[in-house]
Amino acid sequence: MRAGRCVVALVLVCLPGVVLAESSGGDGVAWLQKIASAAHRLNYSGTFVYQRGTHMETTSIVHMTDESGEHEKLEVLDGPPREFIRNNDEVICFTPESKGVLVEKRRSQKSFPALLPRQLSGISENYAVKLGGVERVAGLDCQNVILEPRDVYRYGHRFCAESSSGLLLKASTLNEKNEVLNQFAFTHARIGGNIDREQLKPKYARHHHIPPQATPAMVDSGWQVKSPPAGFKKIMEQKRTFPGKKVSANHLVFSDELVAVSVFIEPLAGMEKSVSGLSSQGSIKVYAKPIADYQVTVLGEVPAATLMQIANSVAFSAK
Repeated sequence: MRAGRCVVALVLVCLPGVVLAESSGGDGVAWLQKIASAAHRLNYSGTFVYQRGTHMETTSIVHMTDESGEHEKLEVLDGPPREFIRNNDEVICFTPESKGVLVEKRRSQKSFPALLPRQLSGISENYAVKLGGVERVAGLDCQNVILEPRDVYRYGHRFCAESSSGLLLKASTLNEKNEVLNQFAFTHARIGGNIDREQLKPKYARHHHIPPQATPAMVDSGWQVKSPPAGFKKIMEQKRTFPGKKVSANHLVFSDELVAVSVFIEPLAGMEKSVSGLSSQGSIKVYAKPIADYQVTVLGEVPAATLMQIANSVAFSAK
């Protein structure tokens, strides 16, 4: 369970006074490009809050770039201690209560404030991008950029970036009723300047043995989603083994470049019973159904229609 929590952790209502004016087109896209770049190229540190329904979590972050790439430390300040150390694409998660360590390559997961992909080629195909007004977050002026979905298969988003540097200070996800499903927001942020390397050292490493890098192998299992919603493409497929499970599951990830949807396919053999239907875990929706001798589970922060279309078009093609 601890390892699963690490994977998940790595796995907008119109706010009063926010939108003073809106414009469409190139200005908004240019701001998205600035936001995407800032999260990777700048030095910054601070504290941010993640809120989803009644759940709230506070995290401290230190991010530095140098000649060898990106280096980052995240420490969850609420609940059981958790610490994430990232060097480029390698992420080490420490859970001192269980003396657990998880080492993975960051492929499909994106973390705040680096929520946008480096390449934004597909964003405007799936979302109408508008430039919003200016507000203050963590004592800093920030520019709003609004993404309105072009269909029923994705939610809307509002990104608010520091007006000078472009660093993302607040990010909200909006459902079809324009209600906030989840939100990240800095409560304190320091942008630029030097970062002391001591700030990037893990607090709990001395209590753990760090295992060799254990990246699940990429596979082509033969499982396909024949009719994914427009804009969603497969970006990853792996075999995964989870705690308490006797057999491994095929894990496929589909993305529209902004959000990701996971598809898990595992044999029904050994399971007590199959699972069917739609459920929610906060803003994350889960849809499950049996297909032949397999259990298919699809989950993501997307509308139910997206999950159901993906699950209903899962099929096996023999090689």
